[in-house]
Amino acid sequence: TRGPMSGRRVGFCLSDKKRRRMNLGAFADLCAGCGVEVVEIDITQRLEPQGPFDVIVHKLSDVMVEAERDSRAQQLLASFQQSYVSAHPETVLLDPLPAMTQLLDRFASYRIMTKLHNSLRDWRICSPPYLEIHSDAHLASIQQAVINQSLSFPLICKTRVAHGSLSHEMSLIFGAGSLADVRPPCVLQSFINHGAVLHKVFVVGDRHFCVERPSLKNFPSGPCDRKTIFFNSHQVSKPESSSDLTALDEQMPYLPPPSSEAVAALVKELRSQLGMVLFGVDVIINIHTHTLTVIDINIFPGYEGVPQFFSSLLDHIKSVLTKQISA
Repeated sequence: TRGPMSGRRVGFCLSDKKRRRMNLGAFADLCAGCGVEVVEIDITQRLEPQGPFDVIVHKLSDVMVEAERDSRAQQLLASFQQSYVSAHPETVLLDPLPAMTQLLDRFASYRIMTKLHNSLRDWRICSPPYLEIHSDAHLASIQQAVINQSLSFPLICKTRVAHGSLSHEMSLIFGAGSLADVRPPCVLQSFINHGAVLHKVFVVGDRHFCVERPSLKNFPSGPCDRKTIFFNSHQVSKPESSSDLTALDEQMPYLPPPSSEAVAALVKELRSQLGMVLFGVDVIINIHTHTLTVIDINIFPGYEGVPQFFSSLLDHIKSVLTKQISA
């Protein structure tokens, strides 16, 4: 007997690295079990003959970042958008390109994070004070803005572009003089001591999972003349990371994990704000106030440490396909 999912086709448009990491072959086997065919999309070839697709799961953020400065990437994106997506409004895109665009730019995603404070006030969820540093900023104006916006040292500096290898290059700045090390465009964010524990929340459709990772250790609050520390966030907060920057210098009292109700409220709010179903959010617990603090939002993360990722993704795809059938 043909199941309701029989003959449905899901296209995956991922980089080689992402496809290997995700183990797409194993996911395709799982889908085949309920009649759903998984097709690897080659974005460099015409899409029409590769289709039709009921759903396209993609991480085109690499191409979207390259399209800012590379005409070949621009053409690939335009042909994907115009010659396929626009021509097939019935195909569901996970996730919509405009929704992803806002997360490629930390200026845009940090504005979203700041708004969470108002909508989630009851849950004591916030994000640290931050500052957008534009390309033409001079040292004196950056120093003044840090004072005006009540940012507190140390500061963490992150690139404006929130995707690609350079986006993981960060620095910790300890005093006003060291703001000379800032390379605009970037964001400066007050560093919050959080006991060297990062909570990565992975969202798949209407489910989410919380995974603990190592993170930056605590630093004394307030300005000092310590040299800027440059680091790569992958070396600090991957499951296998081990770094001097994550080893605590002092015994830490017990820090409670984030409340599951608060995380659920945060995810629900972000899903509606972003209009996305595959994203990650990085949260920390302030060691002094125990406030749940949102420090970053990520497009289609790696889902490392989430054994239920495949089944959750398949469930979400099934629910999308079921809605299509009944529409």
